[in-house]
Amino acid sequence: MRLRNIPGAEEIVSASPFVIHAPAQYRGRWGECFGNDHPLRIEVGMGKGRFLTELAAGNPGINYIGIERYTSVLLRAVEKANKLEEAGNGKEESGNFRFLCEDAARLEEIFAPGEVDRIYLNFSDPWPKERHAKRRLTSDRFLAVYRRILRPEGQVEFKTDNMPLFDFSLESAREAGWRILGYTRDLHHDPMGEGNVMTEYEEKFSALGNPICKMVIAPGPADESKLE
Repeated sequence: MRLRNIPGAEEIVSASPFVIHAPAQYRGRWGECFGNDHPLRIEVGMGKGRFLTELAAGNPGINYIGIERYTSVLLRAVEKANKLEEAGNGKEESGNFRFLCEDAARLEEIFAPGEVDRIYLNFSDPWPKERHAKRRLTSDRFLAVYRRILRPEGQVEFKTDNMPLFDFSLESAREAGWRILGYTRDLHHDPMGEGNVMTEYEEKFSALGNPICKMVIAPGPADESKLE
């Protein structure tokens, strides 16, 4: 995917207090970054930040980290964060989230074993060519990483409008020995959609009539009945 370069994006992202530029320093002690011991949840492939900032605003007792590798995209999340801070005149609206400009391949360098409470994967790149399957964020390669950084009772929540990717993800989770706690192929018309927070992509895709798929998985033996 080729992204448009935005002049000044690097400088704005580098100067933002919402962006942690040397995240490995907090590995195993992210509570020090936030100044509390609240549960830590991360979104991998955060995009423009709508999902993460809305979750953070509605859940002040949870710390959130959004991970986005492209500065031209992360810039939009930084802009949203700035507006939230201005509107709130302080830390109430923006004290419990931070951003990282990092590749998902570095997750284990940034988070210690058992440090993360929940992982969100929203509208990840489908990498449609079979030879690129290992790059998919729901491949066995990444599931193994999630298992190590998640708490024993942690979960992964995945949303997409790409049906082949969703089928791949269900099968990948089953083969990797994860428990499938629930899934739907039409989130907006399913009880699983209660309390759903939409991303920018989700709003766009659903407006086009694309059904949104979601699965929630946890480490442990896969529940075969969920895949019938």
